[in-house]
Amino acid sequence: MTEPTGGTSERSERAGGTDGLRFDTISFLSDYGRTDEFVGVVHSVIRTLAPGVVVIDVTHDVPAHDVRAGGLTLARSAQYLAPGVVLAVVDPGVGTDRRAIAVEVGGGESILVGPDNGLLASAVAMVGGATRAVELTNPEHRLEAPGPTFDGRDVFAPAAAALCRGVPLDDLGPDIDALTLRPGMLPLPQIEDDGIGAEVLWIDRFGNVQLNLGPDDLAPLGVEGDRVSIRIDGAERTARRVRAYADLVPGELGLAVDSYGLLALVLDQRSAAEELGVAPSAAVTVSSLGDDGAPQGTSRPVTLRSKP
Repeated sequence: MTEPTGGTSERSERAGGTDGLRFDTISFLSDYGRTDEFVGVVHSVIRTLAPGVVVIDVTHDVPAHDVRAGGLTLARSAQYLAPGVVLAVVDPGVGTDRRAIAVEVGGGESILVGPDNGLLASAVAMVGGATRAVELTNPEHRLEAPGPTFDGRDVFAPAAAALCRGVPLDDLGPDIDALTLRPGMLPLPQIEDDGIGAEVLWIDRFGNVQLNLGPDDLAPLGVEGDRVSIRIDGAERTARRVRAYADLVPGELGLAVDSYGLLALVLDQRSAAEELGVAPSAAVTVSSLGDDGAPQGTSRPVTLRSKP
């Protein structure tokens, strides 16, 4: 294939393997999907500019243009990603004056690269905050672009590769005050007269409905008991607090601590999202119910009788 037309320092400083690399891993997240060639092209640019680097695809199925969803996905993943460079691209403002940035965290243990649109903010906070940040303006670490609409290929991938090769952060562009970075938009639960006003953060492929509530948030706000009331769009359901999906009887709604430590509405081997008719950002009210009732399920006992 034709070598990418980057600046001279990009071509001359390429490493021949892992020797001499500052970082050997790039964790890559985007809303590019897999239908078009976008992900493969970004991989190839990185491979050309930093051949010894391993690229881990976190996901490329963030809903198109959904910065909030991308930021939440990155925040959930952040503490489990290998030290190195994190390349995150969900960028509806590509081609505008929004900044392209690299944010150092952990005193240099990792660097996040992406647009300054709130995408990186929650993940940066999750790992302790930024120690430095720069704007990616140096043309020596960009590809020549036919048009301004593919910064994942032309700006962010070359910057990520350069950082892996040991190019100093300040060689990519001027320092910027980390306090000026655009914040993420993480919703907070609200105390209401009849309970806690929560929000659906995420629905996974199994239909589990993650809320912006932790297990320790309920009791201090007056929601107690093994069973709670869940109200969505005026409809009310009872949910039982459980440890595992299989603790539920068929059709019974559960409230479980998920793998990220947040509360999720769940069913056993069925989609709670479909059952409840919810999508991300939906409002959910959680309130006390008490421990008096029997398990709430959709199944009922049936007695068969013979004809007279």
